[in-house]
Amino acid sequence: MEKIVSLCKRRGFIFQGSEIYGGLAGTWDFVHLGLILKNNIKEIWWKRFVLDRKDMYGVDAAILMNQNVWKASGHVSGFSDPLVEEGKTRQFNMMFTTNVGVIEDEDSISYLRPETAQGMFVNFKNALDSFHPTIPFGLAQIGKAFRNEIAPRDFVFRAREFEQMEIEYFVKPLEWEKSFEHFREEMHAFMDDIGLDKRHIHELDVPDGERAHYSKRTIDFEFDFPFGKRELYGLAYRADFDLVQHAKASTVDLSYYDEDTKERYVPHCIEPSFGVERSVLAVLSDAYTEDEIDGEKRVYLKLKPNIAPVKVAVFPLLKNKPALVEKAREIYGNLKKEIGQVEFDDNGNIGKRYRRQDEIGTPYCVTIDFDTIEKEAGVTVRDRDSGKQERVKIEDLSRYIKV
Repeated sequence: MEKIVSLCKRRGFIFQGSEIYGGLAGTWDFVHLGLILKNNIKEIWWKRFVLDRKDMYGVDAAILMNQNVWKASGHVSGFSDPLVEEGKTRQFNMMFTTNVGVIEDEDSISYLRPETAQGMFVNFKNALDSFHPTIPFGLAQIGKAFRNEIAPRDFVFRAREFEQMEIEYFVKPLEWEKSFEHFREEMHAFMDDIGLDKRHIHELDVPDGERAHYSKRTIDFEFDFPFGKRELYGLAYRADFDLVQHAKASTVDLSYYDEDTKERYVPHCIEPSFGVERSVLAVLSDAYTEDEIDGEKRVYLKLKPNIAPVKVAVFPLLKNKPALVEKAREIYGNLKKEIGQVEFDDNGNIGKRYRRQDEIGTPYCVTIDFDTIEKEAGVTVRDRDSGKQERVKIEDLSRYIKV
């Protein structure tokens, strides 16, 4: 774990929040490479669960919400952890409290949301009125959430500010098991999409008494992190708890009228929930590799190419040869237009450049040498994992890399 944390800082993935002031516990700043990695994971999730489906609608709800939302959901009264002080135990509410407006009183209280789910539940009626969906359908959201953790720990695994990728999928009450199983399979497929090792993933069917108050069934997808087996994602059957609570508290009808059966009912809800930072940490944990090439030790991130922050790096063999640099810049520019996540590097010898790119998980390195210019022999493409090199024609380069 220490090696992963060190790599993240050294190579520009994740920094400690407010570090020059001594930091702020439980906060982390994602910077260039870490931000691209995180965004790649989010884009893959959005494509699988939203863009590729016909039954899902995106939401980006406000972080600040009417305090009555959190009263109705049970968070004001029950979202707490036990805190032990001088041998005495008291319940500590984990929501961050703030005030909206110029007057600070009971009516101005709001909270930094501790989850993204409620923003979707309170928009259920709006979604019905705007999109006229048929059951089953879902609302999906990627957004920030905040929890005043008593003891944030294990790098970005447990933080006070984090992102969630969540779905609230509304189903007929008697058909929840079919959708539950569907999303169980889809969650495994997503984990495969981002390159997680199946051997490190375990399902835990959470028993009665240990589930959240709203849940009738929950599966925790646990992952073998460097610090032990911990929860990565969750899949919960929330029944009709949330819609019933909000309908009662707001006095707004949140039922659904089925035009085919001519019946009205409150839909039940399946909730697949994913932590973005935990996804990043799991990916880094699986990808971190140490081996030897030609008797020399190296560290590299064995990232799946679709999530690697840099897809390909382009090098001139020597930086003091203008013809090589010019050709390398030309190839770099063309690849940049087609692939986007491309890096140019002419600093130091080729061996050091390879090691730098290995360490950030770049799948391919392209070297422009004298044969490229004098014999039109194409370029040398080096594979990150094996270290093997292959000559590829310049016109075939982008196709080779994309495959």
